[in-house]
Amino acid sequence: MNRVGIGLDVHAFAPGRPLVLGGVTLSEQGGLAGHSDADVLTHAICDALLGAAGEGDLGRHFPSADPRWQDVSSLVMLESVRDLLVGAGWEVVNVDAVVVAEHPRLAPHLEAMGRTLASCLCVPWRAVHVKATSTDQLGAIGRGEGIAAQA
Repeated sequence: MNRVGIGLDVHAFAPGRPLVLGGVTLSEQGGLAGHSDADVLTHAICDALLGAAGEGDLGRHFPSADPRWQDVSSLVMLESVRDLLVGAGWEVVNVDAVVVAEHPRLAPHLEAMGRTLASCLCVPWRAVHVKATSTDQLGAIGRGEGIAAQA
């Protein structure tokens, strides 16, 4: 049986933190606010996978009140989600995700993000597709206040 999940995450910019998307550090300054590394792309993928398996959401498994997750790489969370799914008899077949941001320019980094996420999920790199778009300056994302991702 195939199942599909949907994940969405949004974080505001936080100066002085590294910007990490899909497990790839894009900048040492101008990252996102969050308890972990605030990798919105990886968080959205985690939520989509958890939803597909009927296993709740990211906050249930990695609560922000738990100090174990402070500044942790979101790839650690994704590995944990992968292990949970495999342990429950599920298999990740593919992931499709989009990052919504006005800046920085993401096109040069999309393949590296996909490869990093695929490696973490133990799937072929072409099974993870990462895209990017903007909001054409509409809303909070368009004003450059943060970044969102959907998977």
